[in-house]
Amino acid sequence: MPYLPNLTQTQQQTLMTSTFLGLNRNEVTNDGEMADMENLTCDSYPVLASRKKRGYVERLINPGGILGKDVLCKVDDGRVYVGDHRVEGVQVSMAADMMPKQLVSMGAYLCIWPDKVYVNTADLSDAGRMDARWEQPDACTVQVMQCRLDGTAYSSDEIIVSDTAPEDPAGGQLWVDTSVGPHQLKQWASASNEWVQVATTYVRIQCTENYNIGQQFNVYDTVKLEGMEYNGDPDIGEQIEYLNSDAIIYARDEDYIVVAGIVDRAVTLTGKMTVRRDIPDMDYICENNNRLWGCFYGMRDGVVLNEIYASKLGDFRNWNSLMGLSTDSYTVSVGTDGKFTGACTLRGYPTFFKENCIHKIGGQTPSTFTMNTTMCRGVQEGSERSLQIVGEQLFYKGRTEVMMYDGSMPVSISSALGSAVYHDAVGGAFGNKYYLSMREGRKWHLYTYDLNKQLWMREDDLHAMCFTALDDELYAIDADTRQLLAMRGSEGNLEPSIQWQAVFGVFGYQYEQQKYLSRFNLRMRCDPGTVVDLYIQYDSDGIWHRCGSIIGRNTNTFMVPVIPRRCDHCQIKLVGTGDARVFSLARVLEVGSDGA
Repeated sequence: MPYLPNLTQTQQQTLMTSTFLGLNRNEVTNDGEMADMENLTCDSYPVLASRKKRGYVERLINPGGILGKDVLCKVDDGRVYVGDHRVEGVQVSMAADMMPKQLVSMGAYLCIWPDKVYVNTADLSDAGRMDARWEQPDACTVQVMQCRLDGTAYSSDEIIVSDTAPEDPAGGQLWVDTSVGPHQLKQWASASNEWVQVATTYVRIQCTENYNIGQQFNVYDTVKLEGMEYNGDPDIGEQIEYLNSDAIIYARDEDYIVVAGIVDRAVTLTGKMTVRRDIPDMDYICENNNRLWGCFYGMRDGVVLNEIYASKLGDFRNWNSLMGLSTDSYTVSVGTDGKFTGACTLRGYPTFFKENCIHKIGGQTPSTFTMNTTMCRGVQEGSERSLQIVGEQLFYKGRTEVMMYDGSMPVSISSALGSAVYHDAVGGAFGNKYYLSMREGRKWHLYTYDLNKQLWMREDDLHAMCFTALDDELYAIDADTRQLLAMRGSEGNLEPSIQWQAVFGVFGYQYEQQKYLSRFNLRMRCDPGTVVDLYIQYDSDGIWHRCGSIIGRNTNTFMVPVIPRRCDHCQIKLVGTGDARVFSLARVLEVGSDGA
């Protein structure tokens, strides 16, 4: 009987992937993870799906930023728009190098930095600059006189000016005591039969008609008075000089303002006066509890500053209001070194970032405000626009990682993005998803992170200037094309068919023997006309071999035969054009001997 050779049955195994786990740019991936991708989403998890088409809303001229309030507000070509309405009388500087303005919402108001302008989005006629300045024109004369709190001037008969007390005073008689310095205004109290010093005295500073010294200012504004001079009586000259300082406006009208002070008699100034309400320069701005908050690091007026500021309660025009009230503004110096790199509000706390620390402000009033500093991974310089709140968690781009911060200690969530170094990150938030556009070398990526599923996906190379959410849409400005985009496609002209791809991780390392693929079984749903090509790469040689194409007709299971080729490991890539859903991918793998 002849002897026949012994044949060993080839080991065949089916590897099934039915749960697609998003992007993993590390060397080793798990089953269902992708080493690279484009224009995919995890919205249909565990199904692999192409993203929604975006809408092209409009092409902007020189975009400066967008913000979602009741309507979409935008800055374009130096103009401010609230919905479809252009705000008249408000001009902002052009955005330099596509760096957007900081648009901050405070109630109905839209505040724009660094231009320091505001718009009441409920009443577009209420718009202008936050700061204000009045400079005395050459033809204008300015007078200073003693007055009451409401601005009513005293007549010369109502006040006696002398270094000795008037004899036989009547009840309520006023006397400027010039025997003491500085001079004091006193009033006769009949009940106690004595002269009582008036605690706070007021002067009225008025200009000739039609020069509107008080037009730009409001009651209780804190202003800076400068240039006030009087060359007559030296005592009055000293009183006028004393007025050249920070002052609170207690009353106003078109042609006068009232501040605290004393003057022996009404005089006409000889100097050239200015009144101004200043707004400090700030690096980053946020809103919390009806105040604007800001921070600044650098040189100002020859002094190095490292400070955090809060505006007066409910008043973004006043940052130097110190009346001893709970509504006062607030300033605190910071002891940590380096530039501020971002600011936002998290769970009711104004929060300021540097690259290596976080400053958080607690308290409700200036007397109870406290600053807590945490040394940790802060916001990367240049990535201040990455700060976004998703599902009550704060996300931002740190120097080396993407961080999630709940108010205690930040943690990294970007291990799936590998070891690549990213810069200039810009973030957006919609639902439970974090959008992050950032630069790797010269290449831009738009990643999304789903907070619930904890999955990263890559959409495309969108270089986003800024994002904002409004109603059921997330808007973005494409910094390269200056196109305003509706990321979810709810408005505008939809983009054409989306090209997408999924590059799965290397598999085959778990087997010592040589192996080869005999076929794919791909279960998917495609819109009519959608085309999907399948590719395979052997042993990381960089060559993608096309295995076949699929033209979608609803939901089907497609069997794609592969010409067997022995390899140590391989990768699979799907490339599609059009809408598609991939439910499962099965690979039939045959394992051979250890030989080549």
